[in-house]
Amino acid sequence: MNENTLRLRHAVVERVVRGPAVSSTAERQAAFDNAGVDPRAQTLIDTVARNAWKVTESEVASTVAAGYPEDAVFELAVCAALGQATRQRVAAQSAVDEVFGPAIGGER
Repeated sequence: MNENTLRLRHAVVERVVRGPAVSSTAERQAAFDNAGVDPRAQTLIDTVARNAWKVTESEVASTVAAGYPEDAVFELAVCAALGQATRQRVAAQSAVDEVFGPAIGGER
């Protein structure tokens, strides 16, 4: 992965997790990590991270009913998806590095 792509990827994560938002930085970081998520949002965040195609309207509605504003639900879902994508990319990069060496695979 080239340096510019890595820089842009890091900038996106930084903005999504730490930029201005309705939800707190701690909540967004927890959703990104899929660890330490508020139990009121855990089911939705875990579904987004593990099986995004299975997210139901009911899961979203339950999270809103539990006290999260719709904007916060959206922010947390984006963080969960970005976190999972990051973990998958790092795992894939590690596999490539293991087989071909870091010179072929590049940076993380």
